[in-house]
Amino acid sequence: MTMNVYAIRAIYKFEMSRTRRTLMQSVISPVIATSLYFVVFGAAIGSRIAEVEGISYGAFIVPGLIMLSLLTQSVSNASFGIYFPRFTGTIYELLSAPVSYMEIVVSYVGAAATKSVVLGLIILATAAFIVPLRIEHPVWMMLFLVLTSVTFSLLGFIIGIWADGFEKLQLIPLLVITPLTFLGGSFYSIDMLPPFWQTVSLFNPVVYLVSGFRWSFHGVADVSVGVSLAMTGVFLAVSLAVVAWIFKTGYRLKA
Repeated sequence: MTMNVYAIRAIYKFEMSRTRRTLMQSVISPVIATSLYFVVFGAAIGSRIAEVEGISYGAFIVPGLIMLSLLTQSVSNASFGIYFPRFTGTIYELLSAPVSYMEIVVSYVGAAATKSVVLGLIILATAAFIVPLRIEHPVWMMLFLVLTSVTFSLLGFIIGIWADGFEKLQLIPLLVITPLTFLGGSFYSIDMLPPFWQTVSLFNPVVYLVSGFRWSFHGVADVSVGVSLAMTGVFLAVSLAVVAWIFKTGYRLKA
């Protein structure tokens, strides 16, 4: 199957240009918010917890904070990107154009994932000025960064198709993803919890993402890095299956 590279490039460039027009909301605001987390949590909690698993608390929370921003921004960028054409009605022009469903997904999800990866790297660079930072496995770090961005951009794409109002675009990120990220070991190791709550935490999918990402920085993890990578692959496969179903059935696209 030959991909329409020109169509993909056109949609991708349009979505990326929207980021430049909303630079404050898309990049600067998340970076400032995450920097405040570094300062507040590093100062307030770091003064009471010197180290976690031999790592200074400020450095320990860096992967979790990057992951928090990565998940929320991936979902937000992708959901708004596909919802806005539905809201204005231009989605029908896109669906009637000689552009395949795969090319539409690659364009929108690719743009959203690119924004998230760039944002994650900016936050990482910012963190390096605030806390002592090292990355033991940079290749694995980039792999987790890209896979997580793509997976949650796909989730955002699904939410953008499902939502029938602007308020629903924020419903899942605010009520599901953000709480799961806070409870997924972003600010602590689940080994610090009582045994019962450690077991409960393993049902939180974000634990595997944060754990694998933290391992790439510090070489320590709450769960095996292989399990983290496998779970990320499962999330990606499920998201792809749902997107394929949406285009096969025309769910909320043909109405």
